[in-house]
Amino acid sequence: MRRKDKERQNKAAIEKILNEAKVCRLGLFDGVKPYIVPMNYGYKAGILYFHSAREGRKVEILKKNPVVCFEIDIPGSVVSSEEACSWSINYRSVMGEGTAAFVSDENKKEEALRCIMDHYSGKTEWSFSSEMLKKTLVFAVKAENITVKESET
Repeated sequence: MRRKDKERQNKAAIEKILNEAKVCRLGLFDGVKPYIVPMNYGYKAGILYFHSAREGRKVEILKKNPVVCFEIDIPGSVVSSEEACSWSINYRSVMGEGTAAFVSDENKKEEALRCIMDHYSGKTEWSFSSEMLKKTLVFAVKAENITVKESET
């Protein structure tokens, strides 16, 4: 990271951002072009969980190339200045890499979906019909090479 003054290596800072943020931007590569997709997610014990329809561009790319990168941020306020190029913004962000793995085991799929629901609702007591589980694709990304950056001026 170029700006070492903004880097945070504290595991608690990573966990805080991952648990507070609401959108994960998942970066994929189809062999020709990069593709970025904003997604809902859940996070637990170093694993990011995602749900998706069973088909579409994202799924086709993941089947061919499961290597991904991700970015999650919590935007803050704009910091103005009298000079045009001295403006800034306060933020906290996490970036990392990993390999996506499709979750097919029904119990693990339910666990992943509960993790996602907990992230947004604050509760884990959810039930999922067999029909819903069949039509929902779930994949997990073990978060690796994580960097955290914070800017507060």
